[in-house]
Amino acid sequence: MYLSIEETAEYLQFPVSYIESLIQQGKIRAVHDGERYMINKEQFTTHLEQMEKYKRQLEEYLAEPLPEDLDIKDED
Repeated sequence: MYLSIEETAEYLQFPVSYIESLIQQGKIRAVHDGERYMINKEQFTTHLEQMEKYKRQLEEYLAEPLPEDLDIKDED
């Protein structure tokens, strides 16, 4: 499925100007049909899956309780 620059910006929640700059830098693959750029939506699947994975890992880490303070004293 191909998206326009505006649709891609909405899908990725970035400004249109940022998407345009990524296309110019070659970081997003796009096809120019003579009038506009068309972007294949599937190229973002892996990135979005990784972001969801990292979010879950961070949530799990933050949900772990802090370990007990052992309050070790040096007894001489």
